[in-house]
Amino acid sequence: MLQNTGKLAGRTLFITGASRGIGKAIALKAARDGANVVIAAKTAEAHPKLPGTIYTAAEEIEAAGGKALACIVDVREEKQISDAVESAVQKFGGIDILVNNASAIRLTGTLETPMKKVDLLLGINLRGTYLTSKLCIPHLLKSKNPHILNLSPPLNLNPIWFKNHTAHTMGKYGMSMCVLGMSEEFRGSIAVNALWPRTAIQTAALDMLGGAGISNQCRKVDIVADAAYAILTKPVNFTGQFVIDDELLAKEGVTDFEPYAVVPGNPLLPDLFLDAKSDQQEIITDDGTTPAFESKNSSADAAFSGPIGETFNTMKGSLNAELVKTTQGVYQFDLSGEHPGVWYLDLKNGSGSMGSGEPPSKADVLMNLDSDTFIKMFKGSLKPTMAFMSGKLKIKGDMALAIKLEKLMAKMNKSKL
Repeated sequence: MLQNTGKLAGRTLFITGASRGIGKAIALKAARDGANVVIAAKTAEAHPKLPGTIYTAAEEIEAAGGKALACIVDVREEKQISDAVESAVQKFGGIDILVNNASAIRLTGTLETPMKKVDLLLGINLRGTYLTSKLCIPHLLKSKNPHILNLSPPLNLNPIWFKNHTAHTMGKYGMSMCVLGMSEEFRGSIAVNALWPRTAIQTAALDMLGGAGISNQCRKVDIVADAAYAILTKPVNFTGQFVIDDELLAKEGVTDFEPYAVVPGNPLLPDLFLDAKSDQQEIITDDGTTPAFESKNSSADAAFSGPIGETFNTMKGSLNAELVKTTQGVYQFDLSGEHPGVWYLDLKNGSGSMGSGEPPSKADVLMNLDSDTFIKMFKGSLKPTMAFMSGKLKIKGDMALAIKLEKLMAKMNKSKL
């Protein structure tokens, strides 16, 4: 893990959404250097489901060796931001670093996203980032080594990152477009960069969104805090970068990433907006062949009926022992919606099998979802990870096997089986 160097001692950081999660982790990392931290967040009273307030965060920052100023800030409200900025300048003499961390998430399609939620996503992510930056920049320009860091992804125009949650993507990419524009506008005066995690990060909000068990497939907030620290201690000419946390830390000399994992050795959920590398998407058998699917209980020409059956019929080829060897999992799909029913995919026994009804042996992974989501997943228009994080898919059982299925489906769709 990245060690503190003391380079942020006496510097003032204005961090939005710093009462918990990634924002607080960045604040605590800076506090260990003896930094001043402005906690600009909404939570003044304890949330019924999410721990922490601006005041408890301030106590932790000061216990870690920093100085704190807790400010009640909704980044959609210009006066609240302006008042917090002025309070920071009065208390600490200026602002050296702005971290735009406050964010809202809703992974739903166009028809399923009320305009009230669209306004929330754009108001917090896009407008809030732009407005907070605008109000802090006059003070940043007076600093010796000013930085703006947005917690936002690289601008990836692959349509897959738009089609299932256009409003959310618009909001997050709005933050990234601020980096693209402001880094050029203030080149030589203010460093403006973006930071995004390679994997899902364990936070209370993610636990609430994803359900029990998801945290075991995540990294800790420490990896993002360490990457942020590396960026914020660089000179002002390090600007206009869209940084991925582990890539930067590897360049900083970090060689062991296991301490960052919630459960070392477990498979990790990839984060949104990052196209997986081919070796992460594909499953190839030990003899180098590409696996394909067909029920061993039917002839090559047999077909299942109905939309779900047709989805299984796209998995043509032959189930084989090598594929079973590389997977070792039995999957059961309990479907609701327009085409309810129970289906299974056995990649654990014999040469494998698939069909309707419960599997011949106990399922290792049970997936509850509606039939439309099932069809989209197996046709490649919706990643299981995204379905899971948005609440459309519920998983019980072995999460590592669930991730294996996602990789297998990516391979099937790439091969157009």
